[in-house]
Formats: sequence, C-alpha cells, structure tokens
Amino acid sequence: MRINNKNRAVKFKRTFFLVSVFIAIAALLFFLFKVIGAIEAALISIGAFSLWYLYFHVADYQFIDFRNENGRVVLRYYKAVSFGRPRFNEIEFPQNMLRKVFFENSVFGKMSDLTLVVKTKRGAAEYPSVSLSAVHFQDRQKMAQSLNELLSNLN
Repeated sequence: MRINNKNRAVKFKRTFFLVSVFIAIAALLFFLFKVIGAIEAALISIGAFSLWYLYFHVADYQFIDFRNENGRVVLRYYKAVSFGRPRFNEIEFPQNMLRKVFFENSVFGKMSDLTLVVKTKRGAAEYPSVSLSAVHFQDRQKMAQSLNELLSNLN
C-alpha cells in the first residue's frame, strides 16, 4: 500500500505563500496611500501575518509518503510550509519490528498525529510523532487499517 499527499501539500504551501504575499502587498499599499496611519498599517499587517503563520505552525501540514510493502514500513515526511530548504525525515523498519501504533486526533479529527513504536535490541523505541493533518481522512483511515492489520498479524 502506498499513500502520498504531494498534491495536497503543494496546495497548502502555495496558499500559505500567496496569502502571505497578499498581506505584504496590502500592508505596502496601506503604508503608501496612507489609508490609515503608517503605524496602524504596520501593526495590522504584522498581526495578520502572525495569525496566519501561527495557524500553519499549529496545523503542521506535512508532505507524507507512506509505503507498507515488501516486508518494510517506510514513512518519508517533511514540513510543507517552511522557510528555506525543507528538512527531509524518514522512518524505515522491517514490518516484524512494529509493536504499537498511536493515532492522536484533535480539533474534531481535522488534525492527527501518528506515533510508531518498534522493537529494538535494547527494548522499545518510539519514533517522533508525524503530523497527518495534510492527509485526506480516507487515506488516514487506510493507513490506520494497514498498520493495525500488520499488528494483528504479528501477534
């Protein structure tokens, strides 16, 4: 099984940067045409951009490439909205090492995090949580079903 949300992650990234540019242009126009005072325009634009950035920071939209095939579980991910180069991360392990899967949902299921626990030579290891907020709900369900089937087959 393979789940990839590249198109949706690109849409979120474009939306973020387009609205950010719109906010910057609006602030510049307010400042140049003195529709309202320069200080007020600066404060409004800083506040609007801060709220916009905070929303995307809390939502934590990430590009996800999940594969569960050929005896391996592979999860590649990086932040969809970031300044500079994205930091690519990858989780890869044999299917028989999986011990637990946690799906943590919040904001009425709109935001979701995935945490994987695997067996190692020294005990259990928990990978950092991966945000699935940018993944369609149906794909999240398929991912959960695939990982839970894998767990049930191992026990």
